[in-house]
Amino acid sequence: MMEETIDAIPPIQGRRGRPRRRPVKAHLDKGYDSRRCRDDLRRRGIIPRIARRGIESKERLGCHRWVVERTFAWLHVFRRLRIRYERHPENHLAMLKLACALICWRFLR
Repeated sequence: MMEETIDAIPPIQGRRGRPRRRPVKAHLDKGYDSRRCRDDLRRRGIIPRIARRGIESKERLGCHRWVVERTFAWLHVFRRLRIRYERHPENHLAMLKLACALICWRFLR
């Protein structure tokens, strides 16, 4: 699934010219520590930052992964997202967008 996820990244907006299709680096945990994953990332022009099993501690990636974990914690405040009651993916996506809008509104307020 890593390859499909990397290929599904939309173009990164911001600078003039042709937008980048992919990020420069990918910070991944030990679950992706395999030769195949590293080679797939390098083939796509992405620098792999993957903690190696049995050698590196997971603390090194912690500063980058904390952003993701914090965002999940913000979304899990909304019980409807933590426990998925919605049968249709469109309804779940609508609730997710509403939750993100509320989080941004609370942050700006």
